[in-house]
Amino acid sequence: MKRLFILFIVGVLFSTYSFSYADDLDLVGEGAILMDMDTGKVLYEKNSNSQLYPASTTKIMTAILAIEKGKMDDIITIDQEVIDLTSGSHIALELGEQMSLENLLNALLIESANDAALAIAKYISGSIEEFSNLMNQKAKEIGALNTNFVNPNGLPDENHKTTPYDLAMMAKYAMTNEKFREIVGNYTYTIPTTNKKSETRYLKSANRLLYSNEKIDVDGKLTPIKYDGVNGVKTGYTVAAQQCLVTSFEKNDHKLIAVVLKSSGKNIYSDIHKLLNYGVENFENINIGFANKFIDNFSVNKGTVPFVSGITKNDTTIIVKNDRKNSIEEKITVSENLEAPIAKDQVIGKVEYILDNEVIGSTDIVSTMDVDKIPAPNIFKILLGKWYLFIFGLLLFLRIWSLNQRKKRRRYRSASIYKL
Repeated sequence: MKRLFILFIVGVLFSTYSFSYADDLDLVGEGAILMDMDTGKVLYEKNSNSQLYPASTTKIMTAILAIEKGKMDDIITIDQEVIDLTSGSHIALELGEQMSLENLLNALLIESANDAALAIAKYISGSIEEFSNLMNQKAKEIGALNTNFVNPNGLPDENHKTTPYDLAMMAKYAMTNEKFREIVGNYTYTIPTTNKKSETRYLKSANRLLYSNEKIDVDGKLTPIKYDGVNGVKTGYTVAAQQCLVTSFEKNDHKLIAVVLKSSGKNIYSDIHKLLNYGVENFENINIGFANKFIDNFSVNKGTVPFVSGITKNDTTIIVKNDRKNSIEEKITVSENLEAPIAKDQVIGKVEYILDNEVIGSTDIVSTMDVDKIPAPNIFKILLGKWYLFIFGLLLFLRIWSLNQRKKRRRYRSASIYKL
């Protein structure tokens, strides 16, 4: 009976902890994730760590490296390898054509041009293989640990795979870059004439979440594809990968990343709508701690004052499910045996905010003041400061010594007279 009770409690705790996965959103996509952009908190997942084909969502990583390692006004000349390897979507780059990195980057992210991806890869690394190695290295640096890229555009290869979680981490990282955000937030772009093209190229994004009023079915309700608050990121499609979409959303204190892989047709947009609706309707960003909040007075050893006041260092904002925000607990930990000297703003402890036995946020506790250490006693200064006591003591000592000497002399004379 006791064992059954323990199992029941564990089950309740587990179901509470896994609240973000308990709701079935009836997604068509084989893999999906909803993530809070600021904290990386996973709000919903479906096979989020399963390796799948990413198609052109790969180009998120290609763009990251182009922005970080290239110069937007550099001119890139298209070579024969780029022409030979290009298939699928493209902007018809020609042999010897010259184009700025900025224009190629817009072609990459808005038109999803595979030839632009190849040109960028060769510009950055000199070869497709070396650029792929760089992509995988960068993926690991930003926490995308189950990813392996073999090309910069996402064309099918059995070794070219990633996961919904990893793509969310890439998008989360990329959206901190101003140039990336600027490009993926647009759905049109114009490339001017080049040395090989006398006409301008007009680009349009396939990410209809940014602009389309075409209706889709979302939980039985006809809804425009366009989703207010979406500001990127990247679509993808191949026969092997099916429909893929990585989405960024920012509105009314919600900042979300939604990823769906291997969906079908317009279901990709329905899936994204369901994920974003779930995040907006069920989660809330709340400030659970304010900077400069008084925590307590803490005892200080060997200080010129016996205590120091501690306050919180930063505001602490988290995302939490609406029905759980009143269950957050606060745990205060202070350094044992605080000892002077202590400087103002020195970290002396930590406040942790806990929900269902999980630390969901924290901030440091810092000192509001300087506390000096009590100086060690200086005998010389003490004696110098009490010179009159020293002189009195010396005179007293000499007087006592003198009296003792007189007594000795008297006893000596008395003893001599007695002998005579």
